[in-house]
Amino acid sequence: MSRLQEKYKKEIIPELQKELSINNKMAVPRLEKIVINIGVGEAIQNIKALDTAKKELSLITGQWPAVGRAKKSISSFKLRQGHAIACYVTLRGKMMYEFYDRLVNIVLPRVRDFRGVPSRAFDKRGNYTLGLKDQLVFPEIDYTKVEKSRGMNITIVTSAKKDKEAYALLQKLGMPFSGAL
Repeated sequence: MSRLQEKYKKEIIPELQKELSINNKMAVPRLEKIVINIGVGEAIQNIKALDTAKKELSLITGQWPAVGRAKKSISSFKLRQGHAIACYVTLRGKMMYEFYDRLVNIVLPRVRDFRGVPSRAFDKRGNYTLGLKDQLVFPEIDYTKVEKSRGMNITIVTSAKKDKEAYALLQKLGMPFSGAL
Protein backbone atom coordinates (compact mmCIF):
# COMPACT_ATOMS: atom_id res chain seq x y z
CA MET A 1 0.00 0.00 0.00
CA SER A 2 1.37 3.43 -0.91
CA ARG A 3 2.03 6.23 1.56
CA LEU A 4 -0.86 8.37 0.29
CA GLN A 5 -3.29 5.43 0.31
CA GLU A 6 -2.50 4.76 4.00
CA LYS A 7 -2.95 8.45 4.82
CA TYR A 8 -6.32 8.40 3.03
CA LYS A 9 -7.55 5.40 5.02
CA LYS A 10 -6.27 6.49 8.44
CA GLU A 11 -6.66 10.30 8.41
CA ILE A 12 -8.63 11.62 5.43
CA ILE A 13 -11.71 9.36 5.64
CA PRO A 14 -12.56 10.44 9.24
CA GLU A 15 -11.90 14.11 8.40
CA LEU A 16 -14.16 13.97 5.34
CA GLN A 17 -16.87 12.13 7.30
CA LYS A 18 -16.93 14.97 9.81
CA GLU A 19 -16.62 17.79 7.24
CA LEU A 20 -19.24 16.48 4.80
CA SER A 21 -21.42 14.94 7.59
CA ILE A 22 -21.40 11.42 6.15
CA ASN A 23 -22.21 8.59 8.57
CA ASN A 24 -21.08 5.60 6.50
CA LYS A 25 -17.34 5.54 5.75
CA MET A 26 -18.01 3.65 2.51
CA ALA A 27 -19.94 6.70 1.22
CA VAL A 28 -16.91 8.97 1.62
CA PRO A 29 -15.58 10.15 -1.79
CA ARG A 30 -12.46 8.37 -3.06
CA LEU A 31 -10.20 8.31 -6.08
CA GLU A 32 -11.41 5.79 -8.66
CA LYS A 33 -8.93 6.24 -11.50
CA ILE A 34 -6.55 8.68 -13.15
CA VAL A 35 -6.42 8.93 -16.95
CA ILE A 36 -3.39 10.55 -18.62
CA ASN A 37 -3.89 11.44 -22.28
CA ILE A 38 -1.43 12.81 -24.86
CA GLY A 39 -2.87 13.97 -28.17
CA VAL A 40 -0.39 13.58 -31.03
CA GLY A 41 -1.82 15.48 -33.99
CA GLU A 42 1.37 15.22 -36.05
CA ALA A 43 0.98 11.41 -36.05
CA ILE A 44 -1.12 11.86 -39.21
CA GLN A 45 2.04 12.59 -41.23
CA ASN A 46 4.68 11.08 -38.90
CA ILE A 47 3.72 7.85 -37.09
CA LYS A 48 7.08 7.87 -35.24
CA ALA A 49 5.81 10.87 -33.20
CA LEU A 50 3.20 8.58 -31.64
CA ASP A 51 5.89 6.02 -30.74
CA THR A 52 7.98 8.62 -28.88
CA ALA A 53 4.87 9.91 -27.06
CA LYS A 54 4.01 6.33 -26.02
CA LYS A 55 7.55 5.78 -24.75
CA GLU A 56 7.50 9.01 -22.71
CA LEU A 57 4.06 8.24 -21.27
CA SER A 58 5.20 4.76 -20.24
CA LEU A 59 8.22 6.29 -18.47
CA ILE A 60 5.96 8.72 -16.60
CA THR A 61 3.31 6.21 -15.53
CA GLY A 62 5.10 2.86 -15.43
CA GLN A 63 2.41 1.35 -17.64
CA TRP A 64 2.32 0.84 -21.42
CA PRO A 65 -0.20 3.23 -23.06
CA ALA A 66 -3.13 2.32 -25.26
CA VAL A 67 -3.59 4.02 -28.64
CA GLY A 68 -6.51 6.37 -29.29
CA ARG A 69 -7.91 6.41 -32.82
CA ALA A 70 -9.93 9.02 -34.72
CA LYS A 71 -13.67 8.44 -34.42
CA LYS A 72 -14.50 10.11 -37.72
CA SER A 73 -12.81 11.57 -40.77
CA ILE A 74 -12.18 15.33 -40.95
CA SER A 75 -10.95 16.37 -44.39
CA SER A 76 -9.71 19.84 -43.38
CA PHE A 77 -7.27 18.18 -40.93
CA LYS A 78 -6.40 15.39 -43.42
CA LEU A 79 -7.67 12.95 -40.80
CA ARG A 80 -9.17 9.57 -41.65
CA GLN A 81 -11.38 7.48 -39.41
CA GLY A 82 -9.31 4.92 -37.49
CA HIS A 83 -5.98 6.80 -37.68
CA ALA A 84 -3.90 6.61 -34.49
CA ILE A 85 -3.78 10.16 -33.07
CA ALA A 86 -3.37 9.82 -29.28
CA CYS A 87 -2.11 7.61 -26.49
CA TYR A 88 -3.52 7.26 -22.99
CA VAL A 89 -3.03 5.35 -19.74
CA THR A 90 -5.62 4.54 -17.07
CA LEU A 91 -4.17 4.11 -13.57
CA ARG A 92 -6.01 2.41 -10.71
CA GLY A 93 -5.15 1.16 -7.24
CA LYS A 94 -1.61 1.45 -5.90
CA MET A 95 -0.14 2.89 -9.13
CA MET A 96 -2.85 5.59 -9.16
CA TYR A 97 -2.03 6.69 -5.60
CA GLU A 98 1.73 6.69 -6.31
CA PHE A 99 1.23 8.76 -9.49
CA TYR A 100 -1.02 11.24 -7.65
CA ASP A 101 1.54 11.55 -4.85
CA ARG A 102 4.34 12.30 -7.36
CA LEU A 103 2.09 14.71 -9.30
CA VAL A 104 1.22 16.79 -6.24
CA ASN A 105 4.57 16.73 -4.42
CA ILE A 106 7.17 16.65 -7.22
CA VAL A 107 5.71 17.54 -10.63
CA LEU A 108 3.39 20.51 -9.95
CA PRO A 109 5.99 22.45 -7.90
CA ARG A 110 8.37 22.09 -10.88
CA VAL A 111 5.98 23.93 -13.23
CA ARG A 112 7.30 27.39 -14.08
CA ASP A 113 5.42 30.29 -12.43
CA PHE A 114 3.22 27.84 -10.52
CA ARG A 115 0.63 29.49 -8.32
CA GLY A 116 -1.69 26.54 -7.81
CA VAL A 117 -4.13 24.66 -10.02
CA PRO A 118 -7.46 26.29 -10.91
CA SER A 119 -10.40 25.18 -8.78
CA ARG A 120 -12.88 25.70 -11.64
CA ALA A 121 -11.75 22.65 -13.68
CA PHE A 122 -14.38 20.33 -12.18
CA ASP A 123 -16.99 18.84 -14.53
CA LYS A 124 -20.09 19.07 -12.23
CA ARG A 125 -19.83 15.30 -11.57
CA GLY A 126 -16.87 15.37 -9.18
CA ASN A 127 -14.12 14.77 -11.73
CA TYR A 128 -11.12 17.08 -12.12
CA THR A 129 -9.11 17.67 -15.31
CA LEU A 130 -5.68 19.25 -15.30
CA GLY A 131 -3.65 20.23 -18.36
CA LEU A 132 0.14 20.32 -18.47
CA LYS A 133 1.90 22.11 -21.32
CA ASP A 134 5.18 20.21 -21.09
CA GLN A 135 6.28 16.67 -20.27
CA LEU A 136 9.67 17.88 -18.99
CA VAL A 137 8.24 18.65 -15.52
CA PHE A 138 8.30 14.90 -14.84
CA PRO A 139 11.70 13.83 -13.43
CA GLU A 140 11.50 10.52 -15.38
CA ILE A 141 11.92 12.35 -18.71
CA ASP A 142 15.49 13.02 -19.86
CA TYR A 143 15.35 16.49 -21.45
CA THR A 144 18.35 15.74 -23.72
CA LYS A 145 16.34 13.03 -25.53
CA VAL A 146 13.13 15.05 -26.03
CA GLU A 147 12.51 16.06 -29.65
CA LYS A 148 9.32 18.05 -29.17
CA SER A 149 7.45 19.44 -26.17
CA ARG A 150 4.11 17.67 -25.72
CA GLY A 151 1.29 18.58 -23.39
CA MET A 152 -1.05 16.18 -21.66
CA ASN A 153 -4.41 16.04 -19.93
CA ILE A 154 -4.67 14.40 -16.54
CA THR A 155 -8.22 13.51 -15.49
CA ILE A 156 -8.79 12.52 -11.88
CA VAL A 157 -12.03 10.54 -11.56
CA THR A 158 -13.55 10.44 -8.07
CA SER A 159 -16.60 8.74 -6.62
CA ALA A 160 -17.94 12.13 -5.43
CA LYS A 161 -21.38 13.13 -6.66
CA LYS A 162 -20.77 16.88 -6.35
CA ASP A 163 -17.82 19.15 -7.10
CA LYS A 164 -17.77 20.36 -3.49
CA GLU A 165 -17.12 16.83 -2.22
CA ALA A 166 -14.44 16.18 -4.85
CA TYR A 167 -12.77 19.51 -4.03
CA ALA A 168 -12.64 18.58 -0.32
CA LEU A 169 -11.18 15.15 -1.17
CA LEU A 170 -8.48 16.48 -3.51
CA GLN A 171 -7.59 19.28 -1.12
CA LYS A 172 -7.10 16.77 1.73
CA LEU A 173 -4.98 14.63 -0.62
CA GLY A 174 -2.67 17.64 -1.13
CA MET A 175 -3.82 19.21 -4.41
CA PRO A 176 -2.57 22.85 -4.37
CA PHE A 177 -5.68 24.77 -5.47
CA SER A 178 -5.22 28.47 -6.27
CA GLY A 179 -8.64 29.52 -4.97
CA ALA A 180 -11.74 28.25 -3.23
CA LEU A 181 -14.50 26.43 -5.10
